[in-house]
Amino acid sequence: QVQLVESGGGLVQAGGSLRLSCAASGRTVSIYTMAWFRQAPGKEREFVADISWSDSETHYADSVKGRFTISNDNAKKTVYLQMNSLKAEDTAVYYCAAGRSGSYYSWGQGTQVTVSS
Repeated sequence: QVQLVESGGGLVQAGGSLRLSCAASGRTVSIYTMAWFRQAPGKEREFVADISWSDSETHYADSVKGRFTISNDNAKKTVYLQMNSLKAEDTAVYYCAAGRSGSYYSWGQGTQVTVSS
């Protein structure tokens, strides 16, 4: 079993930046991909970005391309989401997930990101 703990959320003005972190522990050898999802009030959870644990290949949602960067530190078993040029529509609870691309079996508790316009 894998446990995930997110950190780094908060309140920021539009145009600002935040960096989220997600630390994995437990049976991390079973992790192939880690990802970030987000859920805004009244909306469904949506994919933001993912990264392959082995070769660091990344994928992004169109809405965040060019503004967000996902990265990982294998030694620390941690994945990061650097968020720049934040917009009000980026306001959501951000969740970290671990597993295989398209099939995630571990989720973090979520961290709130609020962007004021």
